[in-house]
Amino acid sequence: MSRFAPPRSIRLRRSVLSVPAINRRALEKTHALDCDAVIFDLEDSVAPEKKAEARENLKAFWSGPPLEGRERIIRINAPSSEFGNADLDLVLALEPDAVLLPKVGEPQDVTDVMDRLSDADAAETLRIWAMIETPRGILNAAAIAEAGRTPGSRLDCFVVGLNDLRKDTGVLPEPGRTYLVPWLMQVVLAVRAYGLDAIDSVYNDFRDMAGLDAECGQGRAMGFDGKMLIHPGQIEAANRHFGPDEQALAEAQAIIAAFADPAAANLNVVNMDGRMVERLHLVQAEGLVHKARLIAERQI
Repeated sequence: MSRFAPPRSIRLRRSVLSVPAINRRALEKTHALDCDAVIFDLEDSVAPEKKAEARENLKAFWSGPPLEGRERIIRINAPSSEFGNADLDLVLALEPDAVLLPKVGEPQDVTDVMDRLSDADAAETLRIWAMIETPRGILNAAAIAEAGRTPGSRLDCFVVGLNDLRKDTGVLPEPGRTYLVPWLMQVVLAVRAYGLDAIDSVYNDFRDMAGLDAECGQGRAMGFDGKMLIHPGQIEAANRHFGPDEQALAEAQAIIAAFADPAAANLNVVNMDGRMVERLHLVQAEGLVHKARLIAERQI
């Protein structure tokens, strides 16, 4: 039996919008937005004296109409902080799709929360996302991913936070993220090694659509599954860049058709117009087609 958790279901995570839980109007607006996931933030965007009010806002939001067709993630304060226990109690009460842990620096940051959820008999559908936003988190990315993917694990996704990472390292913000790219790729390598997803960091200037477009394209080229966003106006660019384009979708459908041919039943490699395609490409093609189907179903 494999030492790692079984493959997870494929989810759309092209656009992951962060919404301050203190902002009731922004919470209600999420029902009309075309993002794939919403992070309800109790941490950085909420002042210490407003934490309790933000939790009450989320309780009220959850008691209303459900947020259909989007993943719901609650970003808590550090479990070791004065707000951590109340935040985790709220997560257990509301049962979102995932809890996002801030500033994860080592495997125990994940396993401690995993144990807390298990001790409370939380539903298996309640997953864990990890913010990788410190030098220690970058250095330990592979160890965190490995520890969180043992059988029975809940870890699903890494989210990169470059604002804190820049602050801690002194790397200046600049177009192209030249000096940050090696660290970003380290995160991508870790998640691919252990079957997780990776969400690229926010683009801070929500008025700079050209800059956002370029950074989305860069993130997609690096292998990220989607981008964390801070404004609804950024959703379209993220969906466009991280979604399957028509050419890629047509090629995926051709690969599926080629392996569906009875003559290919026992083959690991098929010839497609002079190009050798392996069965591993079939798995990728099926995933891409499944994502396209999920997008189409949400638009009906």
